[in-house]
Amino acid sequence: MYPDILTKLIEDFQKLPGIGEKTAERLALYVATTMENEDIIHFSDHLSTLKKTIRTCRTCHMITDQDLCSICRNDNRDKETLMVLADAKDVFIMEKMKTYQGLYHVLGGLVDFSRGVTDKDLNIESLARRIKGFKEMIIATSATIEGEMTAQFIKSLFEKETLAITRLAHGLPVGADLKYADEQTLSKAVENRLKY
Repeated sequence: MYPDILTKLIEDFQKLPGIGEKTAERLALYVATTMENEDIIHFSDHLSTLKKTIRTCRTCHMITDQDLCSICRNDNRDKETLMVLADAKDVFIMEKMKTYQGLYHVLGGLVDFSRGVTDKDLNIESLARRIKGFKEMIIATSATIEGEMTAQFIKSLFEKETLAITRLAHGLPVGADLKYADEQTLSKAVENRLKY
């Protein structure tokens, strides 16, 4: 039905997370019929440049276009606190809060035996090399089975170290009604309760 190039563009858009067939069609048709030629050229150039320049920081494994990311280069960051996260997107989420001022370490995923992902596939060796000198390590993996498994593994590796190992609290979101919370969320909320 569509010209070949448009079909290929639809297929390309469908490769993006959360983009189904209808959304991919809408995006491809917008690019083909509405988007200015100059904007299309810029968009194409940006995609090409992105793949050529983006790499991971040699220290924390955050995505960057330089040898060291802007966070690792920032002398005003708290050099005694290290937050361990699964992915670079998690760092962006934490940075938007503007409350955490420590450093990060990106694992590059989570342990997931069902997909064949083990600790050897993650940036754990480099974490072990850089952990000295930190006073606290915050494990900030998700509350999924894989996130919990990864957190337990990291804790077991470093629990003999002299640093404090903490975990992000899980539980009820702000403004939530108890009647809408599932048992696991309520259990975590009770487990992670704070002095009031």
